[in-house]
Amino acid sequence: MLKKTRGIVISYIRYKETSIIVKIFTREIGLKSYIVNGVRSAKSKNKMALYQPLTLLDLVLYDKESSSLNRISEAKLSFPYRTIPFDFMKSGIAMFVAEAINKSIYENYHNEMLFDFLESALVHLDEESVKLSNFPICFLLEMSKYLGFAPEDGKAFFEELTHEIKSPQTLLAEMDALGLMLQDPFDVQLQIPSTVRKALLDHLLVFYSLHLEDHSPWNSVKVLRQMIL
Repeated sequence: MLKKTRGIVISYIRYKETSIIVKIFTREIGLKSYIVNGVRSAKSKNKMALYQPLTLLDLVLYDKESSSLNRISEAKLSFPYRTIPFDFMKSGIAMFVAEAINKSIYENYHNEMLFDFLESALVHLDEESVKLSNFPICFLLEMSKYLGFAPEDGKAFFEELTHEIKSPQTLLAEMDALGLMLQDPFDVQLQIPSTVRKALLDHLLVFYSLHLEDHSPWNSVKVLRQMIL
């Protein structure tokens, strides 16, 4: 059966000489894997650009529930990024976002509200006015709402982390900043000291590890800290 939907590319792996297997989180179908033949050949006319992580696509898909690997009938850009591919800092944040999504959802996972949030967050990241230093923290906080484990407030957040906090020096400042972010997550006027941002990001990563099955190290965080935190 053919289905039209929007999708966000999560990741891909090479398959045989010229093909790939790509994971795409779609609005109507959820997270699925698709085989794309010949896309890495010299005759593919740059189609690999469509399957870079976090690319936003309009898709026509073959969807057979009994198959773990389906095919794509049509794919085209739904929103061409204007700044993310050309901005070193935004590209680094995008790597972090892709890793966060990949850790948080699994094959066949379906959540239309999460999809809508991710799509709008990526469009916001592409805007000139985005507050880059706060974006990774705001993103994790907001995504936790759609994954079902968001804290009610700063106090509830740190109560979950009681045994995980090694350095309480910035605790009150973190609690205040987190409360403001929960109220207005992507407020470009919000100023947070770098020491508080660093500590809050570390605590959010621990918070996610308590709620997710994937406990592997976050590969993109080291680069993220060097760029903006």
